Amino acid sequence: MSRLFRMMLSMLAIALLLGACSAPVAPSPRATQPPASTGDPFAYCAAVGTVDAPDARYSGDKMPAAVLQGMIRQGIVSADAPAAFQKNAVWRCMDGQVWACHFGANLPCEERADTSQTPTAEMEDFCKNNRNADVIPAAVTGRATVYEWRCTDGKPAVVKQVFTSDARGFIADVWFKLTP
Repeated sequence: MSRLFRMMLSMLAIALLLGACSAPVAPSPRATQPPASTGDPFAYCAAVGTVDAPDARYSGDKMPAAVLQGMIRQGIVSADAPAAFQKNAVWRCMDGQVWACHFGANLPCEERADTSQTPTAEMEDFCKNNRNADVIPAAVTGRATVYEWRCTDGKPAVVKQVFTSDARGFIADVWFKLTP
């Protein structure tokens, strides 16, 4: 065996021995490992941090009673509303907290906020037929736009921003942080 080859083998052996003898790296005390499975949405969110929809680590009901009660307690939905209406909502985790959105009057709970100021083809068509409309309806602009739109001389134009987006890109004005 050549001297170079023996030296490389020796270095490799030393590296392997040092690696085997070193202590395992402990997880950061701030890093929370998600439980294998949990049915409590508040414990789940505290463990996973941020997720746009419950995943396989959540084992509870699609719309947990704790989320419904939180929405009722915070006035997001009425306690007198039919159960089917109350459950017409979604929830997610952001920064370890439970956030809920009730669809109500066709709110875009599951869509990302549309922050584009570029008119769509549908807006262009609407304004060709409604040259000076004060408002372009949501059925044309899309419900996720953060702007109020109008037609000016047959062209779509932004009037003003009416909603903001949250850190995950959803419309912040329709999502509410729940307390346990």
